[in-house]
Amino acid sequence: MSQVFISTVPFGERNRLPFELLGGAGLDYVINPIGRRLREEEIAEQVGDAVAIVAGTEPITGRVIAACPNLKLISRVGIGLDSVDLNAARERGIAVAYTPDAPAPAVAELTIGLLLSLIRHVHVSNLKMHQGEWHRFFGRRIPDLTIGVIGAGRIGGRVLRRLAAFGTPRVLVNDIQPNPNVADALKIEWSDKETIYREADVITLHLPMTRVTRNMIREEHLRMMKPDAMIINTSRGGIVNEADLARVLGEGHLGGAAIDVFENEPYAGPLSGIEQCLLTSHMGSMSVDCRTRMEIEATEEVVRFFGGKDLRSPVPETEYVLQKDET
Repeated sequence: MSQVFISTVPFGERNRLPFELLGGAGLDYVINPIGRRLREEEIAEQVGDAVAIVAGTEPITGRVIAACPNLKLISRVGIGLDSVDLNAARERGIAVAYTPDAPAPAVAELTIGLLLSLIRHVHVSNLKMHQGEWHRFFGRRIPDLTIGVIGAGRIGGRVLRRLAAFGTPRVLVNDIQPNPNVADALKIEWSDKETIYREADVITLHLPMTRVTRNMIREEHLRMMKPDAMIINTSRGGIVNEADLARVLGEGHLGGAAIDVFENEPYAGPLSGIEQCLLTSHMGSMSVDCRTRMEIEATEEVVRFFGGKDLRSPVPETEYVLQKDET
């Protein structure tokens, strides 16, 4: 019997310490044999008699939990919990841990990179050059923009603090718990979402997937935005309605978009055919240091659990309540 099933990929590619931790604790493990994000039915088939799952974004649903009679721990590599049925886990007495801080710096930095690429048309220029076309695009600089940030927590707050290094753009921020000290170097205007949709040149999203945020930005909101506005989503797929975004971009409204996360991954859809839409493959957390830290922290939770110690980062009660409210 393998005590630990590692469903997330990649895992341990840049640092072998997670495997050494498991081996040092005398734990047997099996790694996702398919080498890609598993579907629900595949996890249910593969998980077997595992006592712990080291999970990524693949769906750990009630069906998966039911297929694993010995399961006692789900240790999430990352912060998002929409892929884990928390209350089904609780009903079975299964503990859930996560790594909320580890991915934040990498996601924030990728967001800034996507922002720079969008406003300077780097992605479009690269495409044109590969097609043999030489065209010099006019762009804009960050201090001249009105930037809307929706969600100013672990990642959104880091984005704001990094923006301050580029000057003093007008910054509109929306969060359910406004923090006046989130970025002291910027003069932040706390705003409602509709004001951000209407007035921002670039909008970046940093929200969890919940009942409230699912399909939060639809065609009606996209059309509220300036004709040359741009939108970035490095949070969760499904917060921006992908079909609506493709339709609006295809009609020439909006200056561009950068999307790192998708409702169904790997993504294959109409956004792939729109050159002003910059697409990346859910790699916000994929810096060597942050991904390694996520994997190590998730593995350390497994070792603690098998050693009879308290978890360091159990999922807080608020997340269970939030999911229960959605059902």
